[in-house]
Amino acid sequence: MPVLKASGIMPTMSINTVKTYLLNLQDTICQAIEAIDGKTFLQDDWTREQGGGGRTRVIQGNIIEQGGVNFSHVYGSELPKAATVQRPELVGCSFQALGVSVVLHPHNPYVPTTHMNVRFIMAEKSGQAPIWWFGGGFDLTPYYPNVEDCVHWHQTARTICEPYGEIVYSRYKKWCDEYFYLKHRQEARGIGGLFFDDLNEWEFDRCFSFMKAVGNGFLPAYLPILNKNKERTFGERERNFQCYRRGRYVEFNLIYDRGTLFGLQSGGRTESILMSLPPVVHWQYQWQPEIDSEEAALYRDYLPARDWLA
Repeated sequence: MPVLKASGIMPTMSINTVKTYLLNLQDTICQAIEAIDGKTFLQDDWTREQGGGGRTRVIQGNIIEQGGVNFSHVYGSELPKAATVQRPELVGCSFQALGVSVVLHPHNPYVPTTHMNVRFIMAEKSGQAPIWWFGGGFDLTPYYPNVEDCVHWHQTARTICEPYGEIVYSRYKKWCDEYFYLKHRQEARGIGGLFFDDLNEWEFDRCFSFMKAVGNGFLPAYLPILNKNKERTFGERERNFQCYRRGRYVEFNLIYDRGTLFGLQSGGRTESILMSLPPVVHWQYQWQPEIDSEEAALYRDYLPARDWLA
């Protein structure tokens, strides 16, 4: 786990710069999805009693069955437990947390669910220099995947990382594989992507630049996959399997996801936090895919962690 450094060069102007970028990112992603889907996002502005608020945008569209693109900026006198359980030195710090979170659940089972999040957190304790860090990433949760889409997804992720060092992609790809893993099921949620947290080992501008590269890289990673598969024909079998696998998405978000836990523990807006959950989900007792079926191929060929760019 990287060691968080204290830094005295974290002026308010830097937080405002991050906030401006995140608000623009939310706009860019929403506009791109609306252009493809044909419907518009519902916007819901909210305030947090303890400090801060956000701008929730949710779509129930023609292609995206349900999705959200949320911005939040919350602050308070004490970091939530989710942020300090592995960082006891941060207990008692005041904080500011800004981020954009994206979750898209398409209607067509041949289009993967996807998630992207980029965030910035600053913690301060009286008499001490502030501590700041960036986090985020994106991951893909396919139901009926193909190799070409998986390679494209990871190639885009590697291209994002290359300017920041030779080992950055492999490091954050591995972290993603390990993070989006359901230990109680002993299976991955999807095919991974990038995941990073506690990033302040570089100077502020370089860390911020990397976070922006991940945020800006999401649409080039996802839209070709969405456009390629959005009109594929499917039936009841594919739909049922999609809803069954969505159950894994729900289990992960409610049991393990740091963003969900941070939001709930910090007194965030519940409707905005849980917009990540799909609208229709199935759980079936001891269901198993047929041998050599497309559904079995997901478990056999795609969910186990692998090097997609070998």
